[in-house]
Amino acid sequence: MSPERPCPVLVLGFGNRSRGDDALGPLLLDGLSTDLPGNIELLEDMQLQIEHAIDLKQRRLALFVDAAIAMSTGFHFGPVHAANDLSHSSHALSPSELLANYRRLFGPPPDAFLLAIGGKDFELGSDLSQEAAQNLDAALHFCRTQLLTTLRMEVWLDLSTKKIK
Repeated sequence: MSPERPCPVLVLGFGNRSRGDDALGPLLLDGLSTDLPGNIELLEDMQLQIEHAIDLKQRRLALFVDAAIAMSTGFHFGPVHAANDLSHSSHALSPSELLANYRRLFGPPPDAFLLAIGGKDFELGSDLSQEAAQNLDAALHFCRTQLLTTLRMEVWLDLSTKKIK
């Protein structure tokens, strides 16, 4: 019996639900979890680890979702490329470093993108800020109406070059 092939698209939301706006990645996954097409898998974690390279195996597209600080727009969507950015500690990786590790372990990584959602309050025990909640709503709308309606790299690249309102 052969192992089941994973969904071609992985949406990996990461962040700490106990740190206010840092929960934006996991909260976006919560918002997407209803009526999700069968060819998309959602995965939540607090931070990216080298083990997530295994989760990327046999994927065509990967979308990383994370909170970001000091953004001029509510969210930003763009491609991520494998790079040794050395921004990680012994416990966490950036999306580009994870893709570089994937390349070292398994070969060319899947096409990948980052959806960074603006937040401002990352204190332990704080609630989601009003600004972050508005940005989350806008990012969810973008995902539901544009991004996840056509799961092709070319379409995602085109969306990444458009000005997001």
